[in-house]
Amino acid sequence: MSSQVTNLREIEIEAWINFLRAHAAVTRQFNAELLATHGLTINDYDVLAQLNRAPEQALKRVDLVESLLLTASGITRLLKGLEEDGYISNRPCSEDARVTYAVLTPKGSKKLEQASKTHVASVRALFSERFEHGELETLASLLERLPQRETLCD
Repeated sequence: MSSQVTNLREIEIEAWINFLRAHAAVTRQFNAELLATHGLTINDYDVLAQLNRAPEQALKRVDLVESLLLTASGITRLLKGLEEDGYISNRPCSEDARVTYAVLTPKGSKKLEQASKTHVASVRALFSERFEHGELETLASLLERLPQRETLCD
């Protein structure tokens, strides 16, 4: 095997490991900050943000399972807590009784607005402290090439 192939394989693995480590560290940091400041986990925040962007601020629970990469029971526990706090409500589907929508409540919208100020400021600080503008454009472009929602096995 040529040294170029060996080096490429080593760089691929190094890139993968660095990506995983950075993801884990940043997720822990943002989770701790959101929890301490707003009483939300990063997954709570993500649910509220996704509902906020959705049509009618509602999504099928099954769609949230897929987008958050949680198990059905994991999303059930997560949504139950958000519902108990009054941040979301449930709405049955008129066409299919098996389907339930998670709906962002006004209280949830207000909580998201408050948490977003902290979270967005933290994201901006994290990146602006480590990267120049051109580097951020390159990073965003490179990361766009990775799968976003589809699986690697498709």
